[in-house]
Amino acid sequence: MSATANKPKIVAWMKPWCGWSQGVRAVFKKYDLPFEDRDIINNPHFYQEMVEKTGQMKQPSMEINGQILADVSGEEVEAWLLRNGLVTPNDATPEVPINQPCAHELPGGAPQPSGIGFRR
Repeated sequence: MSATANKPKIVAWMKPWCGWSQGVRAVFKKYDLPFEDRDIINNPHFYQEMVEKTGQMKQPSMEINGQILADVSGEEVEAWLLRNGLVTPNDATPEVPINQPCAHELPGGAPQPSGIGFRR
């Protein structure tokens, strides 16, 4: 049996540069979880797919083993994974903050890159 056989199937719809998305990616890396990263900014098909699957326009959103998690932070994803027994706690430190907004949402932050203009 392969190492990924017991790992959840994850499809994540995220922005390439968003703090929220980077936090979710850091959680997946912390737990060594493979996932399909669907760039909703550079691929309009993925954005439309996310809206149809989740019923709303905010990201990061994902499907984990058939369960939809919409508009979540890395902290929320980590808590959900632990609560549902898909990962076990570890002391690894994520490489970026897992609950930080996009740079344009921080006080004095840079303007949002051009693209779809929604909060996350």
